Amino acid sequence: MKVDVIIPTLCPGREFVSLLERLEEQSVELNRIIVMNTEKEGAPMPWDEPGFFSRHPKVTVKSVKKEGFDHGGTRNAGVSLSDAEIFICMTQDALPADRELVRCLTGALGQGERIAAAYARQLPKADCGRIERFTRQFNYPETSSVKGQADLARLGIKTYFCSNVCAAYRRDVFRRLGGFCCPTIFNEDMIYAAGAVKAGYEIAYAADARVFHSHNYTGRQQFARNFDLGVSHAQYPGIFSDVPPEGEGMRLVKRTAAYLFRTCPWLLPKLVWQSGAKWLGYRMGLRYGRLPRWLVKRCSFQKGYWK
Repeated sequence: MKVDVIIPTLCPGREFVSLLERLEEQSVELNRIIVMNTEKEGAPMPWDEPGFFSRHPKVTVKSVKKEGFDHGGTRNAGVSLSDAEIFICMTQDALPADRELVRCLTGALGQGERIAAAYARQLPKADCGRIERFTRQFNYPETSSVKGQADLARLGIKTYFCSNVCAAYRRDVFRRLGGFCCPTIFNEDMIYAAGAVKAGYEIAYAADARVFHSHNYTGRQQFARNFDLGVSHAQYPGIFSDVPPEGEGMRLVKRTAAYLFRTCPWLLPKLVWQSGAKWLGYRMGLRYGRLPRWLVKRCSFQKGYWK
């Protein structure tokens, strides 16, 4: 089977070249690496360096106008350039932890014909803070799983959890389900996963497929990201109205607080601040339609979406 990787980029730097090198060293050889690069005038690009494409012959770069970028639409455009039976969506700041990432993701898809997507485990980077490190462990445990309609009562919204930081998709199922939603502010991966589950498919979590990926967001950034999360949930009420995320969010807060109390209690005020910012951002995002446009743009992480 052919396997392609699709990576939307914006001003990629040295870390992106490391990502390419690690993909090229995978035990399962890739067919193509399709880069959907959002243009930024005057920004130097890795592929502008002499000999880049001779060193990375599997890389294809497609330019995207800044005003034309969309989390779902840009990835759909990347899929349209691929002829592979399986494609893997990644972000430019995710790094494969070893040479087996592609093998493990494709193996997870191969567990059954009803598996529509498989997503990787995200490990914290070396500079990751304590709170974010625990969040990674909470959201990406050591044990693999497969989730479907039968798990909704037990898992709630986590049934639909899937992350395009690193996730593999069956092309035939993707085409059948209509691809990623467009336009969308973000969260296209979970919206697709929810549609797949509702259509009778399953989502696999491949814990042995591992990437390094984490962020040390400030409270303000957490507010903005969760504002956009609330917007995406408000735009797709048919998917998310029956599985509100607050319960899962509160479970994470309680688990994190217990962990910090045992190990580093001086971080508890930071947890309270960041958790409050997340909650307020999400609640405001749910009601974005009642807010003035200038305030919506100010609150949002994806400001370009509102243009």
